[in-house]
Amino acid sequence: MVNVEVNLASGLPSFMVVGLPQGAVREGRERVAAALRNTGYPLPPRRITVNLAPGDVRKEGTAFDLPIAIGLLAASGRLDLARLAGHAFVGELGLDGSLRPVRGVLPMALAFRDQGVTSVIVPAGNAQEAGVVDGLVVFGASTLRAVVDHLTGSSRLSQMTLDVAQLLAPACADGPDLADVRGQAVARRVLEVAAAGSHNAMFVGPPGSGKTMLARRLSGILPPLTLEEALEVTQVHSVAGRLLDGGPLVIRRPFRAPHHTVTDAGLIGGGSPIRPGEVSLAHHGVLFLDELAEFRRNVLDVLRQPLEEGLVQLSRARGAVRFPARILLVTAMNPCPCGYWGDPSGRCVCDPGQVRRYLGRVSGPLIDRIDLHVQVPPVPFDSLSRVNQGESSATIRGRVTAARRIQEARFQEVAGVFANGQMGARELRRWCSPSRDVSALLKQAVDRLGLSARSYHRVLKVGRTLADLAGEKDVRAEHVAEALQYRYLDRLVG
Repeated sequence: MVNVEVNLASGLPSFMVVGLPQGAVREGRERVAAALRNTGYPLPPRRITVNLAPGDVRKEGTAFDLPIAIGLLAASGRLDLARLAGHAFVGELGLDGSLRPVRGVLPMALAFRDQGVTSVIVPAGNAQEAGVVDGLVVFGASTLRAVVDHLTGSSRLSQMTLDVAQLLAPACADGPDLADVRGQAVARRVLEVAAAGSHNAMFVGPPGSGKTMLARRLSGILPPLTLEEALEVTQVHSVAGRLLDGGPLVIRRPFRAPHHTVTDAGLIGGGSPIRPGEVSLAHHGVLFLDELAEFRRNVLDVLRQPLEEGLVQLSRARGAVRFPARILLVTAMNPCPCGYWGDPSGRCVCDPGQVRRYLGRVSGPLIDRIDLHVQVPPVPFDSLSRVNQGESSATIRGRVTAARRIQEARFQEVAGVFANGQMGARELRRWCSPSRDVSALLKQAVDRLGLSARSYHRVLKVGRTLADLAGEKDVRAEHVAEALQYRYLDRLVG
């Protein structure tokens, strides 16, 4: 919370803003002065000091224009201070007194409510976004004059009201459908398992085998966003400035697919001021990295913390921030530089050394954090020409949602865990304790494939999800056997 304090003193006319204002805030003096003058409230010829408290926190952005203007009007006696009690103000001013939308209004509105503010006045373009917050009276205004008239009682701004449940209702109506995919039964099954247990997945196959087509249909089989999840996702997109021309609430699970030339700052966040990156923009959704081996290795390595902890922590000289990053990672890559290693057509021109070096571009620790990796072969003509379609996304989403409900009940007392893919060591011991035959199967797999401890645990997590999809209480040997089939790169190395 930032309190805007205004003092008018005798002396040479001046206008100073203190409290660690950054560039856009300092420039706001000219916008505020022009807006007040063109609205009919010229600045008094006094020595004006505006303090943005607390004074040891950097102030950035244009959202301080409106509260500074209101503070000046109150200090000069044009507004009654009593009428400002319980109000918060956010907005950028145009030189003509118009109010323009700003970034991050939803998290601001949530903070206002938590701090006991009863109402907030925001630009009309941000009114729906702030209106999502329950327990806060939101007014949208298009001009400074309208705000002043509202505060003086000469007219009243209309209160913004939204039916959030109605906003979330059409969330799964549109989008790419898995029924469009021909063949690829194993890859379709992997998508279902990934969605059911929130497991990261990798597709390895030649160009044109459908890897990208499959990945783009994953978000459509995930359960709809809950209200709490939608608010979290919308806050991230609001801070990133991606709601200014969109709706008040993100109602569909995000799908982000950055190009392989993305920088580490673009992927996990950064800049000045610090903005969320692609990982956080995919929060509660899907992050798709196509042509994985073409990404710079240092860029991929920054994914380790988000994949393990579900958040991004950035420390810079200007401050430290946390962004949520609970994502479902899906990647796709060719098996070799030419793309055709293992293809029955025999078109591959790469030798085994080139194949190993190409696969080695992706670090082992990152592959360890991917639960499912499968080969996606070329689609045969019979499958391409088949008239009958496969199961639709809606049908698969029903099974995924049922499995997720089982997991929600299982983890209802475990903080930060809502799916099998997020289980820690304690949860693994409790819900994935292997039976004798499962242990024997896992021992053979570890000896033959050289699975790491992390890979061993991920096989158990996938087995638990397969059991949930089958409605089984215990993890059986057949579930673990199927989970081991989805460790293509481990088998390749082994």
